[in-house]
Amino acid sequence: MKTKLFLTFLWIVILAACAKKEEAQANEDTASTEVNDWAELDSFHMIMAEAFHPFKDSANLEPVKTLAEELASEADKWAAASLPANVDNDEVKGMLAKLKTDTRSLADKVKAGATNEELGADLTTLHDSFHGIMEAWNKSKGMEHKHDH
Repeated sequence: MKTKLFLTFLWIVILAACAKKEEAQANEDTASTEVNDWAELDSFHMIMAEAFHPFKDSANLEPVKTLAEELASEADKWAAASLPANVDNDEVKGMLAKLKTDTRSLADKVKAGATNEELGADLTTLHDSFHGIMEAWNKSKGMEHKHDH
């Protein structure tokens, strides 16, 4: 009888532990989705990397000249999109509005035939502004973003 009672108790403890683990995993998955996914940031980042790194690495501005309009379009979409709750604040909204304005300005300067010096300076400033948003995003998740490029 004691063995049967002990096994029943053990079974209840195991079921309770499993249920708590599943609940914790479900909560972690939800938090992970909310914290790690910002599609507009990722989309803009991909284009920015294609435009900026050739300039940074070898002063090649041809990619930004080709991608400037796409950068402006992505910045428009990003500024109009709903923000994740952890960065839905006036500071990030202001940073996104500035990014939108500055990418449009860069695209217009490319069309107007601005000098390489001017385009390089504007691209660098735009890249730094983007990283400011990325840093705010990472900080909101309790992470540090090392800006080493």
